[in-house]
Amino acid sequence: MLTITVNGMRCQNCSRSVKEAMEKAGATNVSIDLEKKCVSWEGNVTKEQAKDIIDGQGFDAVL
Repeated sequence: MLTITVNGMRCQNCSRSVKEAMEKAGATNVSIDLEKKCVSWEGNVTKEQAKDIIDGQGFDAVL
C-alpha cells in the first residue's frame, strides 16, 4: 500500500473528492485519514501520479 501526505483536506467532502479522483485513475482500497493528513491506496497509481491527481483537486500533496 502506498501513502502520501496531503495538506488542505479538512472535511468529508474533501475526502470524497480525492477518493473519487484516485479511484477514477485506477487506485483501489483508497483510504483517507484527515487527522494524519494522508491518503493510502493500492493499484497501479504511482506516488507521482497521485500527487498530480490530488493537486488537481485543489489540495497540496507532498512527496
